[in-house]
Amino acid sequence: MTDSKFSSREGLRQRRLPRNSGSEIQYLLGAEEELLHSISGHAPLPEVLHKICNALNSEIGNMISYISLPNDDAGDLAALARSATLFCSHKFCSAGVVGGNDELLGSLEMYCSVPRRPFLGEVRLIERATCLAAIAIKRHNEACEGGSRSDACELP
Repeated sequence: MTDSKFSSREGLRQRRLPRNSGSEIQYLLGAEEELLHSISGHAPLPEVLHKICNALNSEIGNMISYISLPNDDAGDLAALARSATLFCSHKFCSAGVVGGNDELLGSLEMYCSVPRRPFLGEVRLIERATCLAAIAIKRHNEACEGGSRSDACELP
């Protein structure tokens, strides 16, 4: 199931807001407003994390991103790294998804088709993506702890 809002790079570019305009808070990711609506609307966590990765991949280009949770199978992550090597992708970035109390909520792994490091603007996008992922994961965890949405607590 694909969301047409995230299916094309052009669609993301058209919704991008200006990044610098005085002291106003601006969206760094073109789809950030939509992502925040998904998070506040209690969309399933895997769907939100997938949308965050898609937005980040589209903004930077030539990327494959994956957000993993601490309880994810280590074998799946190793398989992802092997697949990236097999398809000549290079490790671009690895970043922790950290909560407000320095709790590790997950990690972001990014692979690129050419060996390089992130530029400053890309680092800002990555930081914002991990922040959005932290918000989504915290919201999900709080809903599960509160017992208000037991169906939302089931992760594939």
